[in-house]
Amino acid sequence: MNKADISGKWALVTGASRGIGRQVSLGLAEYGCNLVLHSRDEAHTAALAAELRAKRVEVRQVSAELSEPAQVEAMLDGLLSKGPSIDILYNNAAVQIGYREDWLNVPSEDIRVSFEVNCTALIRICNRLIPGMIERGWGRIINVTSGVRDQPQLTAYAVSKAAVDKYVLDTAAHLKTKGVLMNLLDPGWLRTDLGGPNAPGAVESVVPGALVPALIDDGTVGQLFHAQDWAGKQL
Repeated sequence: MNKADISGKWALVTGASRGIGRQVSLGLAEYGCNLVLHSRDEAHTAALAAELRAKRVEVRQVSAELSEPAQVEAMLDGLLSKGPSIDILYNNAAVQIGYREDWLNVPSEDIRVSFEVNCTALIRICNRLIPGMIERGWGRIINVTSGVRDQPQLTAYAVSKAAVDKYVLDTAAHLKTKGVLMNLLDPGWLRTDLGGPNAPGAVESVVPGALVPALIDDGTVGQLFHAQDWAGKQL
């Protein structure tokens, strides 16, 4: 694979404090990429920020509760007014609200919160950062999706992720000629707070596969990358 040079570029990783977001942040730093770490509270990413700075990359921390639109907009206002300019976006943060055995009576609040965090906030972050990427003629957007299927007990989560898939499919082709590549990433079922302790995969296995859509330099857009296809391999 011909890899783009991302050293010195800036990546925003949402949900960076643990799990997949943490692994992606560490992986990007190995390529010399600077990081903006998002979490609900900057204290949650303090240890990771120190670990990344030891790798000689620059780090910023931002916070926002993604279920609160006003907080999302305030975070983006700060980034767009103060910098740094974001070249790579990993929309990783998500919520999965319970496992509803009574799936015919999924509470409306489950669906509302799932869409606010998993879809609405993701779209707002993309749409506000895309113009800067277009202006600079380069960008990578990786929206994390899910392989969940045939489980109506997870309807709120699964349907919100399906909406993300549709957003990417409808949007990506309009960005390709502008140097901005938007794609989907399925990390696999991993042992994280969201995936649970019984998941078959270690969270560390998400890298290097999760980095592929940030490193591609072949014009690929609107595709689904499976991180586990690269488990145990070298890029």
